[in-house]
Amino acid sequence: MLSLSTTQRLGIGLALSAFVLGMAPVARAQSNTPKYSNEFMNLGAGARSLGMGKVQVSLANDATAGYWNPAALTSVANKYDGVLMHAELFSGIVKYDYAAFALPLDEKSALGVTLLRSGVDNIADTRALVNEYGYIDYSKITYFSVANYGLLLSYARQLGPEGLSVGANGKIIYQNVGNFANAYGFGVDVGLQYNHGGWRLGLMARDITTTYNAWSINADQFKATAVPGESLPGHSTEITLPRLVLGAGRQFTLPGQFSALVAADLEATTDGQRNALVSAKPVSVDPRVGVEIGYRKLAFLRGGVGNYQRITNFDQRQMWKGQYSLGAGVAISGLRIDLALSRLDLDANGGTAAQTNSLIVSLGYGLGSRTAGLGGLPSGQ
Repeated sequence: MLSLSTTQRLGIGLALSAFVLGMAPVARAQSNTPKYSNEFMNLGAGARSLGMGKVQVSLANDATAGYWNPAALTSVANKYDGVLMHAELFSGIVKYDYAAFALPLDEKSALGVTLLRSGVDNIADTRALVNEYGYIDYSKITYFSVANYGLLLSYARQLGPEGLSVGANGKIIYQNVGNFANAYGFGVDVGLQYNHGGWRLGLMARDITTTYNAWSINADQFKATAVPGESLPGHSTEITLPRLVLGAGRQFTLPGQFSALVAADLEATTDGQRNALVSAKPVSVDPRVGVEIGYRKLAFLRGGVGNYQRITNFDQRQMWKGQYSLGAGVAISGLRIDLALSRLDLDANGGTAAQTNSLIVSLGYGLGSRTAGLGGLPSGQ
């Protein structure tokens, strides 16, 4: 029978209390909150996780833990660990960059820093292309970028020797639309992870306090080239409601120095009814499953499925369709190279879905053993 210490119970109680308090404003906020707010923060991090269908809340054990579940930072095997990723989505139109770093503070705690950027660059502003005399003046074309930035500062701490950890993110968001508008936002994530007897359990509550983005509009930029009668946008606030992810995974040893890691996540969104496998007005749930086959901890093959949506085919018949992914990786002398191929459905509203394939590569490097110099700290691997 598993027993928890007083400290462990206190940590779990604090995390669950934070989740309940964060859910309190959900009901009153759903009516005026846009879906997919700050959605760039949900694109994923690391080709390992993307190759497994974004199943990672219970599995993260490198610097990507700051993104997937900050509590997992105490499971990072290396003393210092970093991950870099670059992806070009929608035929290269959208650039997505990710960087993360993790390091221990002492035997029971760790820090992480994560930086994300997604954006579309060199967008042509042609509103002044035709002058007041009706002539085209190409010199009047200007260019701007639309970009989203996210900075996560993470802290994790072990609550006891049995593999239970808690963690939290302080999240700072900056978004800009050229010189026309920009927004600043702040939010908090809370996570739990428990590893025992080959089982890995994780709980991640994103935007637990809700995340507020305050938009500021540069009216002068709009007025300079505004079409007569065009209404100008004003300052506004955008709210991102909490998202809860529950994950479980199991490690198996196979013959011939092979291993298997099987895991599943249940992601619940609270911003209203979505086109998901479990769809309801207060909460929608997206289940995901991922598998990783390893050989001697050197080479890996991965697969995953999730994001099931009801779509309408060209013949107007409705059907369920999921997003599938494949991946591979190698790990040699602290260097990790991971590759993921994911098919993305562009339509999230149940219409005829277009699709695009995304090829994603990430590099990770771990320096030193966390066990060395930290009093024999378990690595959590």
